[in-house]
Amino acid sequence: MSKAWIYLFTAGVLEIAMAIGLKLSEGFTKLGPSVVTFVSAAASFYLLSIAMRDLPVGTGYAVWVGIGAAGTAIFGIVLLGETANALRLGGVALIIAGVALLKFAEAA
Repeated sequence: MSKAWIYLFTAGVLEIAMAIGLKLSEGFTKLGPSVVTFVSAAASFYLLSIAMRDLPVGTGYAVWVGIGAAGTAIFGIVLLGETANALRLGGVALIIAGVALLKFAEAA
């Protein structure tokens, strides 16, 4: 795996932290989660920008969003008690499948 993909994966994980922090900040009324949100967002964008030096913009951005969207949905279910029905889980599976296809298409 190239450094660009490692940066991109890390940026996606930080996007998950940003989204969870955003929820827990309660409209930026709680300092700790608000700080986590801003720091995670800045670091995520920075790493995404580094990854996009070597990856096509469409692939990089879509994978970053996919990691963030699927990861946030999963963490919302696991950590925040959000609903986990078949349609929601199917949607997450489709996002993951799409991200995997983009990764494999980039390698081909």
